[in-house]
Amino acid sequence: MLVVLGAVAALVAAAYAVVARRDRRRLASAEDATAVRDAQVRQQRYEAERHGSQGDTWQRGQHGQSS
Repeated sequence: MLVVLGAVAALVAAAYAVVARRDRRRLASAEDATAVRDAQVRQQRYEAERHGSQGDTWQRGQHGQSS
């Protein structure tokens, strides 16, 4: 019984190793690079808009105090 369990465990481990090695060798597609670039552009645009709106809020606060 233990021999059968050991053989099954070895077979599962070997199958896992083959799949893991195959996935590591797979190259990233052009779609992956485009998606990463699009996400970075979207994040930078969001940060720029947020920075601008925070500046407007601060300036409104300063105008309110000096009036």
